[in-house]
Amino acid sequence: MKIIIAGAGEVGFHLAKLLSYESQDITLIDSKKESLAYADNHLDIRVLKGDATSIAVLNDAQVKYSDLVIAVTSSETTNLTLCMLAKQLGCKRTIARISNTEFIKNKELLRFSDLGIDELISPEALAATEIQMLLNKSAFNDTYEFEEGELIMVGVSLLKSAPFVGKMVKEAAKIFPELHFMPIALQRTGTQYTVIPRGDTVFKEGDQVYFITVKEGVDELYKLTGKTKTEIKNVMILGGSKVGYKTARDLCANKFNVKLIEKNKEKAFELADELPNALVINGDGRNVELLDEESLESMDAFIAVTGNSETNIMSCLVAKSKYIKKTIALVENMDYFQLSHSIGIDTLINKKLLAANNIFRHIRKGEVVALMRLNNLNAEILEFIVKKNSKVTGATIRELDFPKAATIGGVVRDGKGHIALGGFKIQEGDRVVVCCLPSEISKIERMFL
Repeated sequence: MKIIIAGAGEVGFHLAKLLSYESQDITLIDSKKESLAYADNHLDIRVLKGDATSIAVLNDAQVKYSDLVIAVTSSETTNLTLCMLAKQLGCKRTIARISNTEFIKNKELLRFSDLGIDELISPEALAATEIQMLLNKSAFNDTYEFEEGELIMVGVSLLKSAPFVGKMVKEAAKIFPELHFMPIALQRTGTQYTVIPRGDTVFKEGDQVYFITVKEGVDELYKLTGKTKTEIKNVMILGGSKVGYKTARDLCANKFNVKLIEKNKEKAFELADELPNALVINGDGRNVELLDEESLESMDAFIAVTGNSETNIMSCLVAKSKYIKKTIALVENMDYFQLSHSIGIDTLINKKLLAANNIFRHIRKGEVVALMRLNNLNAEILEFIVKKNSKVTGATIRELDFPKAATIGGVVRDGKGHIALGGFKIQEGDRVVVCCLPSEISKIERMFL
């Protein structure tokens, strides 16, 4: 695919990096020379200095031959304008990054597609949604919902007390035959290797395991992973950033008790006006005495979303020392993901990764309706819609020539989720959730074309 990315900031560079690994034809546009220099030296892509809304620059980027334009500059106006221009100039598909989430809520009413804008994404809104899902399933450190929760992916670090630690997958299946979940990926503690579990894969203490489950399977997973389901009601948020504001607003709407700490006095007063149901405190959240004064130990969850990754990590460690049940830190450095579980923070989230997951499904072949790249794992989860002439149509799972580095986690049929075992027959219209390593993606895509 020929893809143009406008904006060489964090999201744009990260997307260009991921897409260049897949041998896509990438052109990265930015008005700042220094932003492009790093990308030019480190990635196998074309860089172009200039205003992304300039017709001359777009023509130089060969926009009329492009399959996709992704506008992720820091300016919402630039992104929307660029997508409209690109579509008029012949681009097939456009995606705009925005900060005003009202646009997303009223997408159909405002008919953005008529203007030439096919998709809208807000990394901040995606992060706020991710945080709320993590709080709703508090014992797990990663979560994602397919088809409004008909299939749910959860990630968990196995405790020694988990009943299937030391057992092979096929042994666990025999011992617990009525279970409603499927292991789809795991990472051994202390390693960076991703394993797609097979029947002879042994679960070990400390494994970071990802499961696909149906609604009724979530409670089973709590019991069998040795985790305790705890209700979260009192939440402290550090940082009045866009993510902090959106998270506080959404949590207040869902009847959580929210305290938000913001260092900047003027911003704190603004937030207090905009969040009447939250308690906004002006202070430095790095100050342990302040956290103690604001009853940190009585909180069920602590969420650090300042603009500084190190501040977020350190403050979460302070919260963990006070035995807070759930800690979530927003980080920008992807390398920190490898440290999260070893240093004791429950979950790290990254806006770049969330935005990339949202955009990647437009690049995949086949009818991909959802995609996510697992935190710190070299694996992707894709949701395909089965077509009439797909190779998988009419076949049982055990009949498929499925790669060993891939597995089917579940199927949504007629609006209901199913954990699909070997005898399950795939039908046209099914929504199939697949987990696979990057090396097998092209083969999987061909099976669903």
